[in-house]
Amino acid sequence: MKLKELLKSLEILDSKNLKEDLEISTVEYHTDKVKKDSLFVAIKGYKTDGHKYIKKALEKGAVAIVVEDFQDIEAPQIKVKNSRIALAKIASNFYGDPSKELNIVGVTATNGKTTTAFMIESIFKEAKFKTGISGTVYTKYADTIIPSILTTPESKDLQFYFRDMVEKGIEKVVMEVSSSADELHRVDNVDFDIVTFNNLSREHIDQHGSFERYYEVKSRLIRFAPEHAIAILNMDFDLIGVLKEKTRAKVLTYSLKEENYEYDFSIGNLDLSSGMGKFTFYVNRDIKLKDFTIKKQKFEIDLNVAGYSSVMNAVVAIIVGLVNRIDIKIIIKGLENFKGVERRFEMIYDEKFKIIDDHFANVRNIDVSLETLSKMKYKNLHFLYAIRGNRGVHLNEENAEKIVEWFKILKPKNFYASLSKETVTWKDEVSKEELEVFEKVMKKNNINFKLFENLEESVISILKCAKEDDLVFLGGCQGMDKGAKYALNYIIDSGLTKKADELKEKINSRIC
Repeated sequence: MKLKELLKSLEILDSKNLKEDLEISTVEYHTDKVKKDSLFVAIKGYKTDGHKYIKKALEKGAVAIVVEDFQDIEAPQIKVKNSRIALAKIASNFYGDPSKELNIVGVTATNGKTTTAFMIESIFKEAKFKTGISGTVYTKYADTIIPSILTTPESKDLQFYFRDMVEKGIEKVVMEVSSSADELHRVDNVDFDIVTFNNLSREHIDQHGSFERYYEVKSRLIRFAPEHAIAILNMDFDLIGVLKEKTRAKVLTYSLKEENYEYDFSIGNLDLSSGMGKFTFYVNRDIKLKDFTIKKQKFEIDLNVAGYSSVMNAVVAIIVGLVNRIDIKIIIKGLENFKGVERRFEMIYDEKFKIIDDHFANVRNIDVSLETLSKMKYKNLHFLYAIRGNRGVHLNEENAEKIVEWFKILKPKNFYASLSKETVTWKDEVSKEELEVFEKVMKKNNINFKLFENLEESVISILKCAKEDDLVFLGGCQGMDKGAKYALNYIIDSGLTKKADELKEKINSRIC
């Protein structure tokens, strides 16, 4: 493709030695992928600056460079204000704006993006659509599976996947959209058909600088949605609700407060006694969309995954299904087929006692997960928490205080904590200050706990406490990622299962 075609609609501040008739073979932002006749886009990241690698890119065959700061080189340079914005536009041009040829659902939330995306995909699959999904776990479509490094791929990679999806006949795409993705312009030039904002709480404050900034970038998915899109908003959050007046998209509203008929959709008759959610879903009025109407009605939902969070995520998935004109029976079947996502209130063992493994990230996540525990039936609770590393003192203090708040209700028989030193990398290590603030909150509230340096020892120790009909809760983010494997291996080795082969298969197929 000619360079001038790649630069269409790009806001260029200045240029040097520009040759618009250059033939460009690839667009790259990482020098390892640069080859002959590449256009190299020098982006500024959190840890390094692509401008430092321009000479390497030229040595590998790059013939033109997109920069924010001119370099002392002879090669053609295109200067832009923000090279990430430029990368998104150039990549869209290079791959022929492929998102316009797909039907794309973008899901954002502080918690539950992954589960919601997989639930939606399950419904789409039941409706016989050819699907693609991109998020925290992987990008997967047709015969392609790419394990994820980022929740939302870099813009160039995303546009490549979209073009490949088009070529392989994909019809419906579901993708998680992180706050980082919006802030770093990874989803610029993506033509979304449906966007959802499911919940909001404090998260990634250190990364974004403030909650206000986090909300600003998080809400871009809704605020910048195209006019033809449908925006699905959880009106239980004021900061989400106000976006109804700040988007061009057609807005559909819902509430998770029981018997709340003020909005388009709601739920009632919620039952979490077994851990698995059962509820009535209400369409509270006839809802006119562009070419059809969702009729006022109600129907029963019986999930096969545990936790109140699964109920919250299922509501969004149901609405997406209805908007796509999928029959209610197919929606229900799609949710029945969904068996959960790793580490999202995942019941990994349910025989002599129960073991739940949960991605215990922040106060909102803790609230939802422990509220579900409070509604479940069991004899004694045994609780293991992997302290969250490298997320700052403030988040760890908030998490500790929220755990204390629920412990006064749940009254666990045993409470252990782990630093997971043998499993985490440097980016998730618990700092001295993070441990100290956790210990301070526990001491202040007279809560005793046993601290372990290593995760495996802590998991085995907490499981040895469990008796018949008890519940063991493994909570934590990256520090608990390997916890389920340790737990299931212990269950097998101890002869506590009649399903050893099934559990071994579960261990071998786990991503974490």
